[in-house]
Amino acid sequence: MKNTLKCTACLVLFCASFSVKAQNDVGLFINDMLKVADDFASPAAEAATFQSGAGWFTTAKSLDLWQVEISVHGNALFVPEDKRTVAISNDNYQTFHIQGATAADIPTGFGGTTDVIFEGQIQFLGQTEDFTFDAIDGIDKKMVAHPFIQASVGLPYHTDLSVRFLPETTIDDISVSTYAVGLKHNFNQYFNFSRPTDFQFAALIAYSKFDVLYEYDPIELERIVKLHDIEVDADLWLFQLLSSKSFDNSGWEFLAAVGVTNSNFNYTMGGSGVALAPLNNALGTLDNNEKEFKGDLGINYNFSDFTISSALSVGKFYNLNLGLHFRL
Repeated sequence: MKNTLKCTACLVLFCASFSVKAQNDVGLFINDMLKVADDFASPAAEAATFQSGAGWFTTAKSLDLWQVEISVHGNALFVPEDKRTVAISNDNYQTFHIQGATAADIPTGFGGTTDVIFEGQIQFLGQTEDFTFDAIDGIDKKMVAHPFIQASVGLPYHTDLSVRFLPETTIDDISVSTYAVGLKHNFNQYFNFSRPTDFQFAALIAYSKFDVLYEYDPIELERIVKLHDIEVDADLWLFQLLSSKSFDNSGWEFLAAVGVTNSNFNYTMGGSGVALAPLNNALGTLDNNEKEFKGDLGINYNFSDFTISSALSVGKFYNLNLGLHFRL
């Protein structure tokens, strides 16, 4: 009887420890995939929020009361080399490793293609699963274009309301959409004897919603998970102080601004399998809140009811914004 009890106890402990081991293996795999997702998507998320803060203004002046301005913008963001690749080593992962190497450089979302392959082993439902998958290829872009339309209206108290949008657009397996709203308030109304050709001063606050969906070749672990895309949902708050100066009868106007952005972005992996929900839950716990300073320098040319604008934003990236504006 005692021997039977001992055998039964040993069997229970073995089964329990095996179950915990299997659960731990899946948990460790999820942690490893968090690293893969963060390395790949973080530079693209940072760039998306940086672009969302560009091109909000062409001047510190306010529009006339109820005057409407329609603008067509194009952003060109230049990607530094250190944002195109990320260095990894086998020490970064617990359930898989780099095939045939101990370290490698793999693409971020902006990088090119790669021949890096991961291989590993995981315990699941009483079986040992061997697996391999390719590192995710990037879009191979050193410059990222981002067009959008913006409309502004002059409100009371020398305040402008601006809204912008880019309906969902797909380029090279990447779907992008943008929606945003901003308020600009001119301070020269509080100065005595201020003229339109004097230096103008204003403040801007804006909120942007930016969504990026990237599809890649599926990563599949049989019976555990299949992954085929990653979505970055970004929220950006921007506060800027700006100044501009126009010159009598020349049509030329110069502008400068300094600002701070507060961005928060969330990742979601698309796919199927028992590990997908825990993986996305874990992605939701990543701290992806960032504050950054940025500066802008620009020059405009005004003629009739039109303005051609250009502005360079400088910060973690460089972004060139070109715009054509028509005042009704």
